[in-house]
Amino acid sequence: MIPLKDENPSRSFPFVNLFLILANISVFIYQNFFVPGGAKALFFQLGCIPYEFSHFVDLNPSALVPVPLTILTAMFLHGGWIHILSNMLFLWIFGDNIEDTLGHFKYLAFYILCGLIASFFHIFTNLNSQVPTIGASGAIAGVMGAYMVLFPKARIKTLLILGIFIQVVKIPAIIMLGYWILIQVLSGFAEFGSSIGSGIAWFAHIGGFIAGFFLIMVIKRPKKRSYRGR
Repeated sequence: MIPLKDENPSRSFPFVNLFLILANISVFIYQNFFVPGGAKALFFQLGCIPYEFSHFVDLNPSALVPVPLTILTAMFLHGGWIHILSNMLFLWIFGDNIEDTLGHFKYLAFYILCGLIASFFHIFTNLNSQVPTIGASGAIAGVMGAYMVLFPKARIKTLLILGIFIQVVKIPAIIMLGYWILIQVLSGFAEFGSSIGSGIAWFAHIGGFIAGFFLIMVIKRPKKRSYRGR
């Protein structure tokens, strides 16, 4: 299932969400076309490497920022076109309503906090990994978790692909996002402890989603903001 658009208009212009999208795209262009040595070298210098956090070391090549800050810089790096486009699509669809609910500054803080918690989930489940973790997926998963709490009945226009059956359908957010997190959980535990994996930080997705799901209940009561369909 690929979400295309939600039927849940915002009351305010989501300039923070737009800024995050533009920032991620700008960094992606920079890392692929203007970095000496290519993007992969940058991943080891600005990506989040679990081993560095669990062993308090800075592996070679040395990080361009203090190691603790790589957990933040990693959120703006992406591994390829599918990675960046899929992440930004999800952020575009779900982020504006969360920003509209929380307000601009709180939304930015919420986004970053979810991303940090997501990274720590990944670190704690991959303590000895020397593979850099990159991407905004954890933070975006937090946005999705919050959306599921606040707008469970919002209709999501979704591209449904079942073999040769391809159709655009409208699915309630609670079903679409529930399916998404279920896939993350099943995939994460299926690969847990395996030396061969897909290269996807499943537990970062799970951690971010859990963080967003519960943080939004503390920050904003769902009853104060209702779904408005068109």
